[in-house]
Amino acid sequence: MQRKVVIFGRGGQLGVELCREFERRQWSVQAFDRQSLDITDDSLVEQAISEADPQVVVNAAAYNHVDIAEREPEAAYRTNALAVRNLAMACRQADVQFVHYSTDYVFDGAKGAPYVETDMPHPLGAYAVSKLAGELYAEAYLSSPLVIRTAGVFGPAGMFTPRGNFLELMLRLAKTTNPIRVVEDHVASPTYAPAIASRTVDLVEKNIRGLFHMAAGQPISWYDYAKMIFELASVSPMLHPTDEREYRTAARRPKCTPLSNAKLEAAGIAPMPPLREAVRDYLAAREHATAHRSS
Repeated sequence: MQRKVVIFGRGGQLGVELCREFERRQWSVQAFDRQSLDITDDSLVEQAISEADPQVVVNAAAYNHVDIAEREPEAAYRTNALAVRNLAMACRQADVQFVHYSTDYVFDGAKGAPYVETDMPHPLGAYAVSKLAGELYAEAYLSSPLVIRTAGVFGPAGMFTPRGNFLELMLRLAKTTNPIRVVEDHVASPTYAPAIASRTVDLVEKNIRGLFHMAAGQPISWYDYAKMIFELASVSPMLHPTDEREYRTAARRPKCTPLSNAKLEAAGIAPMPPLREAVRDYLAAREHATAHRSS
């Protein structure tokens, strides 16, 4: 009998890759985006999972407007926390494995070293609080969910979504004559969506559950990340470093949140690709997509 997975958040950068990877491995995939199903409606979630009768449910849907969440914390909490409760409860009811994604933002960035799964969370803003609450709901309603924390997700689908991603923003700004200012005092582990998807399916197929970090193996400042993008894209805009004092945002952001993949690798999962390799792959996919659209 063919294995079946239900994926929520199919329209996002990660959701697109999850659908592709599960299908590549011969799973039957049923996927929803926010237009086709509102995960904040518990009855709709329960009905969808019950009717699909899958072995696995994956939640890649999220409210990720970090700064806007400071003005509308209820909206962030509904999607990132209460909707996860709906999904977890429906999975418990149907006895289905649940996979959920969280973020490095659950930490405050004060550790000064890569975060491991046993480090104590300390969220700094409304978005971060809502994401941590989602983790807690998954763990409260299910005995063994798979919760994956990642960071700065980027994937080829970002070329076609309204918000894009950091690479698309930098490449768009590079076409202007204006100087580009990027913070150099914030460090993270930007992560390639296709790599997340493939390793997620590895975990699912090995029936490995629990809390895992899954991010690029290289901590990097956003300024150095921008430099890498421009170098690999062979463009030379005016790029200048700045810091959080000069570049104020509505939300407090953790300053240094690299995630350690040690637990993931100890579970027998392939190491995440180096960031430079991932950016190169992204740019190749972008070039292919651009050529395909123009032909």
